[in-house]
Amino acid sequence: MDPRLRDSISAIHRAGSRCVVAVAGGGAGALGWLLSVPGGSRSILEAVVPYDERSLADLLGHSPSSFCSLDTARALARRALDRAGWLAPGEPIVGIACTASLRSDRPKHGDHRFHVAIQTHQHIFTHSLTLIKEARSRKEEEIVLDLVLLNALAEALGQTERVEVPLLPGESIHRQTHPVDDALAALFAGRLVALCLAPDGRAQADARRPQLLLSGSFNPLHAGHLALAKTAAELTGFPPAFELTVVNADKPPLSSEEVRRRTSSFTWQAPLWLSRAATFTEKAELFPGCVFVVGADTAERIVQPRFYDNNPDNLDAALNRLRQLACRFLVAGRTDTKGDFIGLDNIVVPPSHRDLFAAIPSNLFRVDVSSTQLRA
Repeated sequence: MDPRLRDSISAIHRAGSRCVVAVAGGGAGALGWLLSVPGGSRSILEAVVPYDERSLADLLGHSPSSFCSLDTARALARRALDRAGWLAPGEPIVGIACTASLRSDRPKHGDHRFHVAIQTHQHIFTHSLTLIKEARSRKEEEIVLDLVLLNALAEALGQTERVEVPLLPGESIHRQTHPVDDALAALFAGRLVALCLAPDGRAQADARRPQLLLSGSFNPLHAGHLALAKTAAELTGFPPAFELTVVNADKPPLSSEEVRRRTSSFTWQAPLWLSRAATFTEKAELFPGCVFVVGADTAERIVQPRFYDNNPDNLDAALNRLRQLACRFLVAGRTDTKGDFIGLDNIVVPPSHRDLFAAIPSNLFRVDVSSTQLRA
């Protein structure tokens, strides 16, 4: 291997970011180079090669209008970033992708071209090149793509090392860098009040509102949460979803990095709604007709006047609004700090609003574990 190429790859490995690589139609050579230089385990988390169109469509969650396009490369890089967040929560991550239509064993009607996309949480870097048709062998076209991909990755990681790309007269690499303006960024900026992350990681601001929602902090998501959602679904007949608010009534707002860390646990598990609704009255406005699944500790806070400016009238108005919006609560028992099991019967609920709360019997669900215990 050329020493300059080896030095550039070594710098990538030292950069401190964890990467998932997804290459379609070309780019396997760059992947091989990355893995052949010592230190690859520090940077490469995973590599996927969705070579068949069905595989690529399955990875993206939809069939793109063009399998070799800049939009497809961007979408693939986004999926790679999501996967990296799942594999390395809380660490600096990068999604690397390329789509290519290179020389084949049969003549192609379209251009020989490729698109490389490198996605971080802050920016997306793209490099596109249309090759002069039939001027190179397949191997030579692959080498050009591999070198461009490595240079794009080095740029995204803030590295200065570059390798020379053997372009022909008339060829020019089209580079673009854009700040990320995804749905999650819009949520933090206040342009969205809620969005849904599908199990495959795709963000959907216009997803169908859930009928059954388990709200929590999920720090971390654990088996008890999933078992509770399953039990609630069996009791109500509604498919379960989860909700994490980025703005809390009695805690500091969550940072974008913290939200990304927590949401990564839900990949391939369940739909997760993110919202700016700090109170259940606000949640009810977003999710009318919803059954909210809560622990007994949360249910107790819902009926505490201190969350309503210590004014019983405000508490009464809030619960009346929940009734108007056809929302109610399904309450699971919890073990308190003394080891005592606390259920709905241990909570003082205003009699006029007792009908809004129903208990999950302890013989159907009881998991004496909490996120606090797991963190400890």
